[in-house]
Amino acid sequence: MDAFEELVAEILRADGWWVHHGYRILLSTEEKRALDNPSMPRPEIDLVAYKAGTGELLALECKSYFDSGGVHARDLLGGKNAQRYKMFVDARLREVVLNRLIAQLVASGSVIGAPVVKLGLVYGHATEGNAAIIQKHFAENGWLLFGPDWLRGHLQTMALQSYDNQIASVVAKLLLPRSTRAMEAAA
Repeated sequence: MDAFEELVAEILRADGWWVHHGYRILLSTEEKRALDNPSMPRPEIDLVAYKAGTGELLALECKSYFDSGGVHARDLLGGKNAQRYKMFVDARLREVVLNRLIAQLVASGSVIGAPVVKLGLVYGHATEGNAAIIQKHFAENGWLLFGPDWLRGHLQTMALQSYDNQIASVVAKLLLPRSTRAMEAAA
């Protein structure tokens, strides 16, 4: 399991989400043929998150890219590394996989009803220019986008909460000095 995915999962859990890592989608032979890829391996969603109280269901791709150029908008728009973002660039694949995700979760009893799944990307780094293009593209498509500010905000919230023996919580408390936490808690 990827450390970045685990960090995101801990943040989501702290917010009341049920989280599953590396959720594999079981496509039928007919579905694979419809996607023009009969030997396609099972697609995998980095994180599937479900909030039972609201019925919200998220399918999240996680990309940290901390020590690189970051997430590139061109790849999300079908550029040379578009295979990294298949669910975002291939509408047919996205529809089949997300429909199958709902069917699998309902059949297993993991979710109830017929939830609407929201596709999203959690990223750790993108240049300012790329981040602006990505935000616009995701807004136009109705997708969720969680970047570094979202991560930092949730970690700061975790630092202010009572002790929780989770790595993200412990690291947040280490990085946000006690005096800062005390001032923010008093405000």
